[in-house]
Amino acid sequence: MSLPVLRIIELGDELFAALRSRQVLDPLSTRETAITIDDAYRISLRMLERRQADGERVVGKKIGVTSKPVQDMLGVHQPDFGFLTDRMHVADGASVSLSKAGLIQPRAEGEIAFVLKKDLRGPGITEAQVLDATDYVSPCFEIVDSRIRDWKIKIQDTVADNASCGVFVLGAARIDPNTLDLAAVTMEIRKNGVQVASGVGAAVQGHPATAVAWLANTLGAFGIPFLAGEIILSGSLAPLLPAVPGDFFEMRLSGIGTASVGFEA
Repeated sequence: MSLPVLRIIELGDELFAALRSRQVLDPLSTRETAITIDDAYRISLRMLERRQADGERVVGKKIGVTSKPVQDMLGVHQPDFGFLTDRMHVADGASVSLSKAGLIQPRAEGEIAFVLKKDLRGPGITEAQVLDATDYVSPCFEIVDSRIRDWKIKIQDTVADNASCGVFVLGAARIDPNTLDLAAVTMEIRKNGVQVASGVGAAVQGHPATAVAWLANTLGAFGIPFLAGEIILSGSLAPLLPAVPGDFFEMRLSGIGTASVGFEA
């Protein structure tokens, strides 16, 4: 049974307030034991509604928890999904202020971003249709964050919390995805000059475009399309990396390019 509409609104407002005040909440999944993924998605839409009323504009979507290392780390064993806004976009090489960006307990992940030239409306979207609709791919750091205390999340918690998204960084490279095998792309991440993670495109549901198709179809079932010009984050190729003030991360994706981001208080 779905949660009452008023409770959906209350929880979405709680998450919005936690985002703006950099506070954490106890898990929704322990407070509302009957909460479903559909409930969580409705809560996330309420949170998004509050962000849009505060001046933010949707510029894309994201899929998360797609690779086994991330699923094992978080104890969440199916993908989640959320929205990207213009206020979440950080310039390549920039130093992100945790306080100004509203980040609480951030973690960095490296992934491939798809930028669309055509609309995609699921369900029924295939990997081939994703590649055909993609203008270019770019290297991306997504800085995930959670408004849930100590990252104690279940799938309902992360979906409600906009898929635990914080901010994202796009590298300058713009590569036609049809010119390389995205499943074979390798990634290396350096933290403060030391290599700390590596991954491969196939870690994301076998192929990053497969993950994007899943997201198009999942959101399509809710009547939410992908639109031309939107940025779609396809999921992390490696485990999440905690970030604190003073850290600097660099990523290289073979055949695609680089991205970097630093952190300050």
